[in-house]
Amino acid sequence: MRRGVTLALMALALMAASLAARANAPAYGLAVRPAAPAYWGMPDRVDGRLPQRLSETGVYKDLVRLQLNEAFIPYDLVVPFWSDGANKSRGVSVPAGQTVKFSPTGEWMFPRGTVFVKTFLFATNETRPDVLRRLETRLLVCDANGGVYGVTYKWRPDNADADLLETNLTETLAIMTATGTRSQPWYYPSRHDCLDCHTANAGYVLGVKTRQMNRELTYPSGVTDNELRAWNHLGLFDTKLDENRLANFTTLARMDDLSRSLTDRARSYLDANCAHCHRPEGTVAYFDARYDTPLERQGLVEGRLLIDERIDHSRVIAPNDIWRSILYMRTDTTEAFKMPPLARNTIDERGMALLRQWIESLPGPPVLPPVAMSPPGGHFAGPVTVTLKSEPGAVIYYTTDGTVPGISDMLYQQPVQLSGPAILRARAFKPGCTRSITAQEIFLVGK
Repeated sequence: MRRGVTLALMALALMAASLAARANAPAYGLAVRPAAPAYWGMPDRVDGRLPQRLSETGVYKDLVRLQLNEAFIPYDLVVPFWSDGANKSRGVSVPAGQTVKFSPTGEWMFPRGTVFVKTFLFATNETRPDVLRRLETRLLVCDANGGVYGVTYKWRPDNADADLLETNLTETLAIMTATGTRSQPWYYPSRHDCLDCHTANAGYVLGVKTRQMNRELTYPSGVTDNELRAWNHLGLFDTKLDENRLANFTTLARMDDLSRSLTDRARSYLDANCAHCHRPEGTVAYFDARYDTPLERQGLVEGRLLIDERIDHSRVIAPNDIWRSILYMRTDTTEAFKMPPLARNTIDERGMALLRQWIESLPGPPVLPPVAMSPPGGHFAGPVTVTLKSEPGAVIYYTTDGTVPGISDMLYQQPVQLSGPAILRARAFKPGCTRSITAQEIFLVGK
């Protein structure tokens, strides 16, 4: 009896010691590096046989619960790319025995056979934002040629599986609101579309880099850890990081992180949404959106333009002037000249509010807004009377032949009477203010 009690006490002591040691040990979010095969069920080149269903890839061990295979490491980003308001879940599988070429700035380089997975989920009922519909899962594969290829799997309505898309596709989503229903287009990219952004110049893999991963993430184990620290612990990098120096690495600023400056938050947003194309040797433009590039060398503020959209004195970013800031104009629209041009059908209202706040914080004289015209242009069966409006104290000059109005043109003093077709253009002027950009409406009057 005494011997049994002694053994029980010893067991309790060993358990207490184990718990104490565990409590004092560093709590890593990832305890053991999973053994991952190269490529999974995907071919090593895009011209190989592609699985027709997501279930054939082996990426998810449970499609119903959307549970990744244990060999996939979940990850997240400080500032995600805007994707029409969708939620995203992400994971990556690095082949066993291979490492990621780490860089404190710029891009990381991933070994061949690495597979990234990203699933897009969307709230189709605005009164139940917690209920998400699965739209698509994209896989990005680091191929045997040293490049990448991407594929898109579209989820079936019953979520039983997702099917490979051979080309791009646009679907109209029905979104329930508090007052009814609205529609929103959703764009599923083709394999060719993927390569428009995932270029060699951008390092092929977008987002997964130091300034996006130097953040806290709660892992499936329930442990919250810095993502760089977790990956470093598993030996995923080709060099061992000093975990005490992680705070010295650059980190992007979330839009809602008020501990960071307005400039930091705006530049971080541009880095996440624009920098994969807008960089040296990238798209045909003059500015560099990468956060690693100092602001004074980015060509953003007062930056010259390749396409000025026919707006006088326009710049990439015009200080305190959103109407002459072409970057803002093209990100705050869904017209054909929108930026980014691919897979975006809605405006990121929070992102635009941030950019506008930043632009209006930059030192510059007050700027008159464009002249408001009422009614707007269109087809009219008979004569139409148009009212022009600007700020108090401003004067308005206008033309009806499509020429740019100046102070030598017609001064607006009473509503404009149009009895025939006209291109009505107007600008406002006020001492101490930058004049407005030209407002224009086309009136087709008569049969």
